[in-house]
Amino acid sequence: MIQNPIGAPASGAALTIDGLTVDFAGFRAVDTVSTVVEAGELRVLLGANGAGKTTLMDLISGKTLPTAGRVFLGEREITGLEEHRISQAGLGRKFQIPSVFRDLTVRRNLEVAACRNPGVFANLRLGFSPAQTRRVEDILDQVGLVTRQEDDAGSLSHGETQWLELGMLMAQDPKVILLDEPTAGMTEAETMKTAAIIKAMRGRHTLVVVEHDMAFVKEIANRITVMHLGRVLAEGSVADIEANAEVRAAYLGAKGIR
Repeated sequence: MIQNPIGAPASGAALTIDGLTVDFAGFRAVDTVSTVVEAGELRVLLGANGAGKTTLMDLISGKTLPTAGRVFLGEREITGLEEHRISQAGLGRKFQIPSVFRDLTVRRNLEVAACRNPGVFANLRLGFSPAQTRRVEDILDQVGLVTRQEDDAGSLSHGETQWLELGMLMAQDPKVILLDEPTAGMTEAETMKTAAIIKAMRGRHTLVVVEHDMAFVKEIANRITVMHLGRVLAEGSVADIEANAEVRAAYLGAKGIR
């Protein structure tokens, strides 16, 4: 298993996880996990249910406090900070259940997300700069919602709502984005469109994606981290992971990786 301590963040690292551990009443849900995600990389966290993937995301984002270990965004340590402070430092997260302003139009959702100043609605009434307007229009095109931009977000389909939330994350322009099962509940066609959107985000953003669908993983991943029983079991390219004997032994017949 890969559990070597990382130490100080290396130059070019967007996210550094160093020995991250959380213990719940004697049960280690995440056990001394260490990895480095390079700037612009798209990393997939893979593993069966209960492997510790979502808990690791909770630790990174500040939803859960670690028992031990450190997390860095770039060179800034964010270990133990409150969730909103971590968000302000440049971390965005999308949960399985999308969160949008259902009574606002698609376009206004993106404008709200793009507005960084306090008193967001007052600021919107003053108008966006031409650069902000162009950015919102680019995002509408990228997520395929140009024709729905004046519709209320509450009228969108499940897939469209997920794409809107991806667009809202783009509008916030975080350094690192965490996506927790972004294709849950989608049709095959919606899944492939989501793959195209996420691949287009790669490079401008650094992404860490929790996913079970191997067809989707093969479509998007630069690099895969496989978790098993709270620890890192293997790390590498899609080909590396498919050929890894430890991964095959751990997940032979398991429904979590397929």
